[in-house]
Amino acid sequence: MTEHSPVTELPEGVCWELLHDHEFGRLAFHLADEVHLVPVNYAVDHQRRLVFRTSEGSKLLGLTMNADVAFEIDEYTETEARSVVVRGRARQLEGREADETDQLPLRPWVDSAKLNVIAIEVDEITGRHFELTRPWLHMRPHGGV
Repeated sequence: MTEHSPVTELPEGVCWELLHDHEFGRLAFHLADEVHLVPVNYAVDHQRRLVFRTSEGSKLLGLTMNADVAFEIDEYTETEARSVVVRGRARQLEGREADETDQLPLRPWVDSAKLNVIAIEVDEITGRHFELTRPWLHMRPHGGV
């Protein structure tokens, strides 16, 4: 008899489908001796890279100083959740390679100049599916106080 686990691994193909279906994730990067975590709008290009735009600032500086990054997306409902984590290397795209990203569905949430195009070359991709039992819902008091 096998024991049922509420956490299961997602196949790589499903992970890529989820990345294609979303446009918002979280980027973790190093800046000096600190790890930073920031939200970014992104798209997946034809080379299976995660691509986003950024302005001058700490994110671009951190990626220039240390290309190792992690990236995460997630989604959840009342009964289940899924998460995809990517580990890879970020690099700034220039010239024709940067121009090609104009065809991607990158939709910034903030109307500001983000002229630097960054691509994350994926080294590792993992995903998990979680069955949520949410036991705390059953612990709520019923009736009066």
